[in-house]
Amino acid sequence: MRTKALSAVLCSTALLASACGGGGPQGASGAGGLSDGKVVFGVLNDQSGAYSQLSGKNSVSAVELAIEDYKTKYGDKAVVKEFGVESVDHQNKPDVANAKAAELYDRKAVDVILDVPTSSAALKVADVAKEKKKLYFNISAATTDLTGKACNKYTFHYAYDTYMLANGTGRNTTEQGKKNWYIVYPDYAFGQDMEKSFSAAVTDAGGTIVSRDAAPFPNTSGDFSTYLLKAPTLTPKPDVLGTMQAGAELVALVKQYNEFKLRDKGVGLAVGLMFLTDIHSLTPAALAGTTYTDAWYWNYDLVNREFADRFKKVTGARPTFAHAANYSAALQYLEAVQSAGTDGSDAVVAQLEGKTVSDVFLRNGKIRAEDHRVVHDAYLAQVKQPSEVTEDWDYVKILLTIPAEKAFRAPSPDCKLS
Repeated sequence: MRTKALSAVLCSTALLASACGGGGPQGASGAGGLSDGKVVFGVLNDQSGAYSQLSGKNSVSAVELAIEDYKTKYGDKAVVKEFGVESVDHQNKPDVANAKAAELYDRKAVDVILDVPTSSAALKVADVAKEKKKLYFNISAATTDLTGKACNKYTFHYAYDTYMLANGTGRNTTEQGKKNWYIVYPDYAFGQDMEKSFSAAVTDAGGTIVSRDAAPFPNTSGDFSTYLLKAPTLTPKPDVLGTMQAGAELVALVKQYNEFKLRDKGVGLAVGLMFLTDIHSLTPAALAGTTYTDAWYWNYDLVNREFADRFKKVTGARPTFAHAANYSAALQYLEAVQSAGTDGSDAVVAQLEGKTVSDVFLRNGKIRAEDHRVVHDAYLAQVKQPSEVTEDWDYVKILLTIPAEKAFRAPSPDCKLS
């Protein structure tokens, strides 16, 4: 496993806090700079539906680990001495997310909201953050609008987006000779953005979109047979079925893909977005050889594995990239409060903008001041063959590191931070 720059990363994440030292900002001590004497995190996500496994309640545990590491690193020099974590299920519904975000900020005294899968819900929360002038780190939604036309001063897009996924998987798969694509995507903001990004990446790489279909979201029946039966009848026959579903819907689609034996009929599978929990649910046998773009992997190196071991002790599972990113976002928020000596939103934003970061999740990380896109290395990953799996949860091998400067798009002219 990789060992490069381990000590530097460990110091930045407080995993070796006693060896690395640490201290508060000059002139700042205690909780005097905090608006109400404490920092309260709000974890707003899906805790009962399609995305509950990839993030859900275990993201709360990730945030709690970040709080623990902050306390260990700074001790009695910590600006923040009292903490709270509020957890709410937004049910993947934009209206619920909008109402719950306002409630978290106003009634629960939350200083920063984290996570928020489902792009349509994520965009609503960005509007609330802008209105309330409160911090919001989106982790689990992929729409590029968060750093485009919907960007604002108080919103940061942390882990991944549709451009990153398409640039890695769509372009690579096409360049490997899979030229003809049939894309099936969930019919809401995330899926629409994924279809647009993947179509652009495929065509730029010399491929063709034979057909595309929008599937209902949420797909309560879990039935994707209409699209799977259609795939081999198209002209020309697609080399690859590109599925843009995620979470439980991805699991259902892949199971049916295997039942219909589409691979045997010459239609390969490309997954737009996949999490470790998806592979765990399906088993590596169902996805063996599938390549996809990953934002982080728990067994990539010793740093990641140490975090994953701590996480497993608390949750019983290995972390997805969403869990690691929630940990990182919570920790970087606290570091910004520590440096600013206050949890005032504008002061924290000023500390975050333009910051370079290396921690458990962010490798070669930078928080862009222009659009609040958090860029970092990404990875082209491949699901192992069952015979290659020697440890539970270690289902993936990393084929390629995509450098941060190439993984994400340049700042969009549509973004006007305000």
